[in-house]
Amino acid sequence: MQSLIPKKNPSAALLRNFRQVHRKVAIVLVLFFFFTAVTGLLLGWKKNSGGLLLAPTGKGVSTDVKTWLTLDSLHKKAIQVLHDSISPELSPVLDRIDARPSRGVVKFVFADHYWGIQLDAATGDVVSIERRNSDFIEDLHDGSFFDALLGTNDEPIKLVYTTVMGSALTSFICYRLLALVWTEADAEEGKEWSIINQRIFIAISWFLGSYQVESLFNSSGPDSVKI
Repeated sequence: MQSLIPKKNPSAALLRNFRQVHRKVAIVLVLFFFFTAVTGLLLGWKKNSGGLLLAPTGKGVSTDVKTWLTLDSLHKKAIQVLHDSISPELSPVLDRIDARPSRGVVKFVFADHYWGIQLDAATGDVVSIERRNSDFIEDLHDGSFFDALLGTNDEPIKLVYTTVMGSALTSFICYRLLALVWTEADAEEGKEWSIINQRIFIAISWFLGSYQVESLFNSSGPDSVKI
């Protein structure tokens, strides 16, 4: 006697379980996408923030580099200003020296905090003491802030974070392009996917954490998946 209980479709059951997983993944990815978008927007506006994110580059008395003081003397002056005007506890370790010949100034950017000093390259006078909030936002944007916080070498957190986010966004775009090609009309025409293609489709859907998987399988009965 033939059983009246309909046979379960393994592909449909797998998709149901998979939906629960990729919805949770989607929430996490959306939060990171939003965070990345906001920090990226702020970085795009840093030079037009009225000094809130990044202080404007000042101007010295001379743009002739022949009249400039040596970098060593300017460096010593910058460290003195850092300790006298901000805090003697701040690290003097430099991240970079940014010379601006067209403006006649030299910027000293420090490695262990977000303070910067702009000096007149010819006289050594203080042009600006800046809080570089844009550097903090940039470190958050690419994940290097957590490498600095944990003291890791070679920035592994930054590497993993940017790889995951970049790959997820790329997969999201590719998935949506595929969705434009493989529509439900394909199923109505009787086209069937192989098991390998089904698994590839599921893997892409999980990786990008999309909320909806199109009904691309030509299935019928109580176990058909309509998502």
